[in-house]
Amino acid sequence: MILRGVSHPGPETFAANARAALGDATLTGALRRATDLFAERRAGAIAAVPEWEELRTRAAAIKAHTLAALGEHLERFAANAEAAGAVVHWARDAAEACTIVRDLAARAGATRLVKSKSMATEEIHLNAALAQAGVEPVETDLGEWIIQLAGEMPSHIIVPAIHKTKEAIGALFVDKLGIPPSSDPQRLAAHARQRLRAHFAQADLGISGVNFGVAETGSILVLENEGNARMTTTLPAVHVAVMGIEKVIPRWQDLDVFLRLLPRSGTGQHLTTYQSLLTGPDRAGQGPRELHIVLLDNGRARIAADERMRETLACIRCGACLNACPVYQSIGGHAYGSVYPGPIGAILTPQLAGMHAAKALPFASSLCGACKDVCPVKIDIPSLLLELRQRAVAGARGRFGERTFWRLWSWFLRGPRRFRFAAALARFGQRLPFATRLFAPLRAWSSSREVPRPAPKSFRDTWRGGSA
Repeated sequence: MILRGVSHPGPETFAANARAALGDATLTGALRRATDLFAERRAGAIAAVPEWEELRTRAAAIKAHTLAALGEHLERFAANAEAAGAVVHWARDAAEACTIVRDLAARAGATRLVKSKSMATEEIHLNAALAQAGVEPVETDLGEWIIQLAGEMPSHIIVPAIHKTKEAIGALFVDKLGIPPSSDPQRLAAHARQRLRAHFAQADLGISGVNFGVAETGSILVLENEGNARMTTTLPAVHVAVMGIEKVIPRWQDLDVFLRLLPRSGTGQHLTTYQSLLTGPDRAGQGPRELHIVLLDNGRARIAADERMRETLACIRCGACLNACPVYQSIGGHAYGSVYPGPIGAILTPQLAGMHAAKALPFASSLCGACKDVCPVKIDIPSLLLELRQRAVAGARGRFGERTFWRLWSWFLRGPRRFRFAAALARFGQRLPFATRLFAPLRAWSSSREVPRPAPKSFRDTWRGGSA
């Protein structure tokens, strides 16, 4: 099996990645159709909930409370999970998490692994780590399985293969599975179902992610629409759940809030098809004999300690911000070079991977605010993007021309006469056809925008003339 992601560019080459994506008409068409459909479904789903804004406010408050005392809630979750029979493992970083899962597979003698959709395991490149040990798991979410066959990264948080057309998937199945040529979605899904069910029947270890961990009971919740996660977490003898530490919530009753927000925001559903609540292993002997929960830090504790950026961790991975973002709609997820694309990836990836590796991502936004408007937990993504932009350039001296321009700007704004002179100068410059070509920033701005034509008289002159 080809390891996914090996040929994908990283976030450090975002500008080049984006230019290449903009030239792919098939990609942009597929993205537009899919995101428009999700937006339409979301609008219909939330219209049926009169208290939608109240739910968003409650969810934001729960997350803020939890993240402010994250350590306490995690300790309580771990204690209650172990009291229920689960084994809790603490992983400080990606390497430690991969080692834990690899050792658990070796200890269980597991050679056939299945895995349900999990962004946390994508983040730590778990599949690649297990493949090096000769036990790469088979992805069982249809979208994840498609991109695993293609050797790619996910391009969306909830729809990993959103960038692929049915024709592309049909060609992939012909190449990888040897099936007769077809682009019929039902026929392709039937082939996938047949292949994946055989893997479920033979698996001796299942790996899943976690949508929410309830501190009050030590329970974990896995949400899905296909049923593959339920088979991954119940059929094999050993279940390993990889949970980002920010997924913990304090109380059982808090689930009521998030279960009303997440499906409607993500896929426009009133409720996901399957909700698997697991508290310890199956004591009746009909399910996994062992449940292992790997609590993944990998930079999250550092973010939680940063009062300004802590809000980032409130994300519940619904993908709504991607569907609303004009940048994501134009370039897709692979251009970001991270498993977390779109607006949430633009603030999360630089904090997880380091600003040196993802410095361009906070600037990959128009700051239109659409992401903030649709976020079910009210994350102020535009403000966090601005904060990261400031941090990205902090200490940088910048170019001489840029520094000079902003000093002049500041000087002109510190007095009414200076301001009037600068306004008159700008109005005169706008009338010169070559003015915008004199400075590189103006050339770049006007290359894709129409420069506004100045009015015959300024507002100040019109007001003074009494003709306003």
